[in-house]
Amino acid sequence: MTLDHGDPGDAPSIPAPTAEVLNPARPSAAEEARTVAASTNTATLASLSEDGTPWASFVTFGLLDGQPVLCVSRMAEHGRNLDADPRASIAVVEPNPPADPLAGTRITLAGVAERPEGAEAEAARAAHLAAVPAAKYYIDYSDFSLWVLRVRRIRWVGGYGRMDSATAEQYAAAAPDPVSPHAAGAIEHLNADHADSLAAMARVLGGYPDATAAQCERADRYGLDLRVTTPRGVARTRVGYAERIDAIDELRAATVTLARRARES
Repeated sequence: MTLDHGDPGDAPSIPAPTAEVLNPARPSAAEEARTVAASTNTATLASLSEDGTPWASFVTFGLLDGQPVLCVSRMAEHGRNLDADPRASIAVVEPNPPADPLAGTRITLAGVAERPEGAEAEAARAAHLAAVPAAKYYIDYSDFSLWVLRVRRIRWVGGYGRMDSATAEQYAAAAPDPVSPHAAGAIEHLNADHADSLAAMARVLGGYPDATAAQCERADRYGLDLRVTTPRGVARTRVGYAERIDAIDELRAATVTLARRARES
């Protein structure tokens, strides 16, 4: 059975591109998930209570090679839950979500929680303290324990209509995006001072030759996400760089090259 939204009635529709999107390169689901996980230190933990019912609770975490490191107390229900049944997941929401929360980025990491031992326990402790400095006041209490969530399933949602899954192997091999967490100032500059260039990118490179305006919503190591205004309505498209970049100080040159390509075409 095919699942869809059914008949939307009078709801607004999103105009499709009428030309080829020349380079839609974007981060993989695994890269997106690693980036979100590295962007914050708080999450919602889902564990299983003694009677089998799900239990959601607020937790803090660090990362050890991408694996969430939790520090929880047996005085809390989630701590007792992990002792009894290590199956768990965490939901992580990217900081500074848009006005519409469902348009924001979030991930679910599911797996099995294990207590680290030996050298890994020391590394896990350091990882948690690096992410949650306040944990130094309680991490060594006898009722608190460190747990590493061995991630087996990954789900990334990037807003409406943007979602994907990744395997544990893909997640482990991926790296957080080095550009998007630091791109707010560059995005503000692009929108304030280079609106004409963004519109040209949307028309020539992004598949919307009828674009009347465009705004940059995100910049990452592979390209730009543009919000495009057309006579047919508002859409979003992707404009990829000529080559992947690996640092925020490479972003300006990459966007200048995109603007030049759009003008010359």
